[in-house]
Amino acid sequence: FPADMFANEEGGPEPDWVITEREQFSDFRDLNKDGKMDKDEIQHWILPQDYDHALAEARHLVYESDVDKDQKLTKEEVLDNWNMFVGSQATNYGEDLTRNHDEL
Repeated sequence: FPADMFANEEGGPEPDWVITEREQFSDFRDLNKDGKMDKDEIQHWILPQDYDHALAEARHLVYESDVDKDQKLTKEEVLDNWNMFVGSQATNYGEDLTRNHDEL
């Protein structure tokens, strides 16, 4: 993968991001240590079992929109960042924002 993004034609040192990608591959992606990724390793990388996508997206929305950092979103904070919410899978791409909610 790094070779597709970076060709070291000058023979100099590799950039930090290439070194990091190699480490990520060997430490976390190549689970059976055969030097390549098989179907199961790719699936684990793209859809890890221990990662909650909905929770991560919700945390991201709160972090980016919570101006006063009180871990609560006001109607104004949501409206000020409407484009982030409308573009989020957590809100069904904005569709859920059109429904009445008691918590708002």
